[in-house]
Amino acid sequence: MKLMIASDIHGSRYYCEKMLLRYEEEKAEKLLLLGDLLYHGPRNDLPRDYDPKAVIALLNGKKEELLCVRGNCDAEVDQMVLQFPIMADYMILYLDKRMVFATHGHIHNEENLPPLKKGDIILHGHTHVQAMDNCGGHLYLNPGSVAIPKNGNENSYMIYEDGVFTIKNMDGEEIRAYSLKEDA
Repeated sequence: MKLMIASDIHGSRYYCEKMLLRYEEEKAEKLLLLGDLLYHGPRNDLPRDYDPKAVIALLNGKKEELLCVRGNCDAEVDQMVLQFPIMADYMILYLDKRMVFATHGHIHNEENLPPLKKGDIILHGHTHVQAMDNCGGHLYLNPGSVAIPKNGNENSYMIYEDGVFTIKNMDGEEIRAYSLKEDA
């Protein structure tokens, strides 16, 4: 399965359009969104072309292809206008026989880990900072932010395919990759 993973759109029509274009060009089977879809949040500047209503229409147009968890900027009122579930705090996936704990990162993160065993993966957004770190037996992954990157990161997303996680910029250029075979 080819999976695209993205986080922190924060209501940017411009970056949501770019993300969905990358999704089509990547030919991924599903798009996993790690929260913070519509609202920019009080700590963030407005992203480029802030237009939550346009983001609603764009995402609803892909509702059958989306998996999503709730971010700290997502609320029940957002669920009322989005035609796919967004209110789960986490989801469990199994990729290459590994458990992936996918969440936004404001509840479970590297400082407050969920129960993980050796080889499990914690996947979250929230920090807007890309990460691919092997930490004490588990793998920590963060695709960075589609719309509001921090700490000098580029606007980015992640692809999972054939046991490899790859962070890419919004032009589809590889930033870094991690093969699960490295842990084997």
